[in-house]
Amino acid sequence: MIAQGPQVQQINPRDWSWPFWPAVPLYPYGKRRTVCTEVVKDTIWTFDQLHGILYTIVPIRMTAIALEAGGLLVYAPVAPTPECIRLLNELVAKHGDVKYIVLPTSSGLEHKVFVGPFARRFPKAQVFVAPHQWSFPVNLPLSWLGFPQKRTQEIPEDKSQVPFGDEFDYAVLDINLGRGSFAEVAVFHKRSRTLLLTDTILSVPEDPPAIAQIDPYPLLFHARENGSEVIEDNPANRRKGWQRICLFAIYFRPSALEVAGLKQILGDILKAPDRSKKAYFGLYPFKWQENWQQSFANLRGDGRPFVAPILQTLILPQAPKQVLDWADKVANWDFQQIISCHFDSLIKTNPHQFRQAFAFLEKNAFVSQPLPEEDVRFIKELEAGLLKRGIATPPKEKV
Repeated sequence: MIAQGPQVQQINPRDWSWPFWPAVPLYPYGKRRTVCTEVVKDTIWTFDQLHGILYTIVPIRMTAIALEAGGLLVYAPVAPTPECIRLLNELVAKHGDVKYIVLPTSSGLEHKVFVGPFARRFPKAQVFVAPHQWSFPVNLPLSWLGFPQKRTQEIPEDKSQVPFGDEFDYAVLDINLGRGSFAEVAVFHKRSRTLLLTDTILSVPEDPPAIAQIDPYPLLFHARENGSEVIEDNPANRRKGWQRICLFAIYFRPSALEVAGLKQILGDILKAPDRSKKAYFGLYPFKWQENWQQSFANLRGDGRPFVAPILQTLILPQAPKQVLDWADKVANWDFQQIISCHFDSLIKTNPHQFRQAFAFLEKNAFVSQPLPEEDVRFIKELEAGLLKRGIATPPKEKV
């Protein structure tokens, strides 16, 4: 059974199989473990898996909520591996079948890719999706992407039109980006005072989550100072590797990171104790400055909720008033914790702290613990390049 706290069972590796990984080829590819955690007793459970590039792995999270009338609502499905479905079926046996599946994003391919296969495992569930779904390079109908045509509908603005409206509030953020849209469906579970979000709010934990510690190799890979260093497994190295991964994943090129010169890279490859495929043949081009831990401390901000810099820079400034109106609506709900689809969960917070995270969109507003300019410089350079090529549009004026 699923107990309080994370639970992982030793099972046949075939139970981790995800055969459709080539659709979105992210690590760990065709073998995905699942950790189920009960976060609100007999009411809410999270299902964590991993995804990433070059061992820069972060959690991707599904949330299941027991409904008062029986059955489950699932927010942001993850890969329906045999292990994941077995863990979820333990809840089904106690609380009833999956009744509703919510895809809360239109642009998050790493979430969208799982919905069709997941829905097929629960053929009675209704599927509700964020508005203006799109695909690239060709914009295909959802049924062509594996969504069950007769059971899938766009989530309406009016919650009275959904069968779970008595237990939940929700607010849809839908930004037209020209070539597609960015959508986020915030869902508030009233009884537990829990807010579900996809990508807009993050909080970074100091220690690696349980899902990342099942196979700690990616953590240990990034804990090294150079490619000739032997990988050593201990709690300090797991923590160091996780914190560096967070800097990579959120900033792409944090200020505390340098790329080693070609001479050093080649020298380290020749001296590497492991030149296997798993170790990328000895390649390790990263060199961290001594102040990297301060960069992580600034990012973490004692666990405060914040908006990822890629959204702060490239996405949300495209519609500042629309975003702030949405944030104001969400902040009117009386929640005390947030479950996000990535990084930390639960995030103990309140509506004021949530709303404060969007102050960067307001003129002359006080921004508490802003992200350091030197760390977001690469993302701003990326924005400038996209603007120059006409791929992105200039941000709108702050409100």
